[in-house]
Amino acid sequence: MVYSTITSEIIDHVMIVTLNRPERMNAFNEKMCAEMILAFDEADANDDVRAVIVTGSGASYCAGMDLEKGAETFMDHTPLVEYRDAGGVLALRIFELKKPIIAAINGAAVGVGITMTLPMDIRIASTEAKMGFVFARRGITMEACSGWFLPRLVGMGKASEWIYTGRMISANEAYEGRLVNKIVGPDELMAAAMEIASDIAQNTSSVSVTLSRQLMWTMLGANHPVESHKIESKMLHWTGKQADAQEGIEAFLEKRSADFKMKSSTDMPPFYPWSTDRTYESDKK
Repeated sequence: MVYSTITSEIIDHVMIVTLNRPERMNAFNEKMCAEMILAFDEADANDDVRAVIVTGSGASYCAGMDLEKGAETFMDHTPLVEYRDAGGVLALRIFELKKPIIAAINGAAVGVGITMTLPMDIRIASTEAKMGFVFARRGITMEACSGWFLPRLVGMGKASEWIYTGRMISANEAYEGRLVNKIVGPDELMAAAMEIASDIAQNTSSVSVTLSRQLMWTMLGANHPVESHKIESKMLHWTGKQADAQEGIEAFLEKRSADFKMKSSTDMPPFYPWSTDRTYESDKK
């Protein structure tokens, strides 16, 4: 598919999505939102894709919402019951993704540029990267479901500090605050992301990874560990009877690489997804 705000390519079973508006520091707009969602739809439908990496072109990851309209940027006259934050729509799509997704943060990631990475599974930052939850300094508020994701990822204290001050933070501070998994030099960033993505693509069951990804994200909102136990019991009972489990165990015992055949597009268990009430208020009309 031909895109105008992103690029997408598949290399060794890894889809690399590059935010591609370098003349605007890859600033986010509704077109980019729609195209990213289309790319993620493609990733889920294509069983040749085992993992996704999102990065930025040029020197920036994403400078945040495009402010080309100036002070009118956030003046939306859609009726309140129908209004949807575009960053939130994107974050919810990433949350539902069946494939593991890695953010390779190559430069400035500001506003929605950093909050879009929160529902991603792994964040790797270049030493040149800087991040900012700058909403309070622009007179607006959090978006992209970051009120749910950020405190869960970094804790309430760190989330509060970053949100209330709106200041820019370095890659080192992001790492120390548990926002990013690791920091590498600019020339090593994509190689580091590809190393993790390739390990997933070459050595794991697609169905197992999908189920585990959804389990961990959805259980962040559970009110008791027994809720995870309920789903884990169903998953283990079901996967234990499937071809991938037989192959994985036989490969281990025979000291060879496993050849997993099951597909996350067609071979999911009947109880997936286990969380079904995911509608927005305007969707219930």
